[in-house]
Amino acid sequence: MSSYENLPPKVLKEVAKELNNLVDTPPEGIRVLLNDDLSSIFADIEGPVGTPYEGGLFRLKLVLSRDFPLSPPKGYFMTKPFHPNIANNGEICVNTLKKDWKPTLGLRHVLIVIRCLLIEPFPESALNEHAGRLLMESYEEYAKHARLHTSIHAMKHKAKNKAISESTVVNAGPTNDAVLPSVPHAPCNINKEIVPVPNVGSMENVGIGVLLKKMDAPAKVTNTKKKVDPRKKTLRRL
Repeated sequence: MSSYENLPPKVLKEVAKELNNLVDTPPEGIRVLLNDDLSSIFADIEGPVGTPYEGGLFRLKLVLSRDFPLSPPKGYFMTKPFHPNIANNGEICVNTLKKDWKPTLGLRHVLIVIRCLLIEPFPESALNEHAGRLLMESYEEYAKHARLHTSIHAMKHKAKNKAISESTVVNAGPTNDAVLPSVPHAPCNINKEIVPVPNVGSMENVGIGVLLKKMDAPAKVTNTKKKVDPRKKTLRRL
C-alpha cells in the first residue's frame, strides 16, 4: 500500500490516531472519511451558513508527503467551489499549508482553517483570478457565481453523498445520505489560534473509529481459519 511506503511507521501510527479522534469528535461541519492509504485523507466539508457555499457539500483531499509533519500536507478540493484561493485544479492556497505551517498544528487545525477559508476568502492571494477580481469589485457578483457553482457541483455531491470508491473506503457502513446538521458559523480568523469547536454529531454511519482502535489492541491467537480483512491485519501491526 502506498501509505506504508510513503510514511514512516511512527508517523503512520500518529496519523491513524488523529484520524480516529477526528471521527469520534468531528469539527463543526466536517466529516472525515478514511481509506486504506493513510497518506491521502478525505473529508466532506459543509458549506458554512451565511456564505455562498451554504447548502453544498465539498469533498477535500489532503496529501501527506514522506517528511510529514515536518512539511505541510497539500490540500485539494475534489468538489471545487468558486473561490479566490482555490485553483481550477482544486489546489488550496492558505498560509497554514505554506509559510505558517508548524509540525505541531495537526490535521484538525488544517481542516478547520480550510473551512474558515470558505467563510473569509483572501482575494489578495488569489489562485482563481476571476473569483478574486469579482470579490474585489462586487461581492454580489462574486456571491452569485459562487452560489451557481455550489448549486451545480456541491449540491449534486451532497445529494448523492458518494463514498470515495468501494475499493478505498474502509468499513463505511450503510449509506443513508445523512449529512452533518447546519450550524451558524462564528467569525473566523485563521491568523489566530483556532480552538476546536464542540462535536456537532457522531459518525454512526462510518465505522472507521472501531477499526483504528484495533491498532492498540493485542492480536488474538486463534486456531480457527476465519478470514480477516488484510487491511485490519496491517493496521494492527502499526
